[in-house]
Amino acid sequence: MSDRNAAIAAAVEGGTVGDSLGQPTISLPIGELATAAAAAKENGFEMLVDMTSVDYLDREPRFEVIVNLVSVSAGTRLRLLAGVPGSDPTVPTLTAVYPGADFYEREIYDLMGIVFDGHPELTRILLPDEWVGHPLRKDSSVGAVPVQFKSSNEVS
Repeated sequence: MSDRNAAIAAAVEGGTVGDSLGQPTISLPIGELATAAAAAKENGFEMLVDMTSVDYLDREPRFEVIVNLVSVSAGTRLRLLAGVPGSDPTVPTLTAVYPGADFYEREIYDLMGIVFDGHPELTRILLPDEWVGHPLRKDSSVGAVPVQFKSSNEVS
């Protein structure tokens, strides 16, 4: 474990350093995500390269938000992992620390329904405004769109 990762984990209450396929991770409570991101930036992780989420339908916390950070100067990566309860899928925004989190957070909100508290413009980014639900949730119905094939006169 590097000193910088230990310093980031120590900056948050309940942060634990781990490893996933050779990449350092810090698992933390959801309320500490913004604090951990600020500590990571102070410790040289100047770039947020990706932010995503996972729906573990039969687990609590149901969701997990994953933030991938890079230190270009040190040539290292760090992944922040925060569990989000299904009963209240609300996460503090990271846009004040990493402005590039803006569109990632909007995408997660749009497709998974996780709300980013304090986001400057948390609106749908991929789906129409009138869309009901969040299609990447595992309990979302698959749905269907009628398709007419060339060789058929009927819509199936």
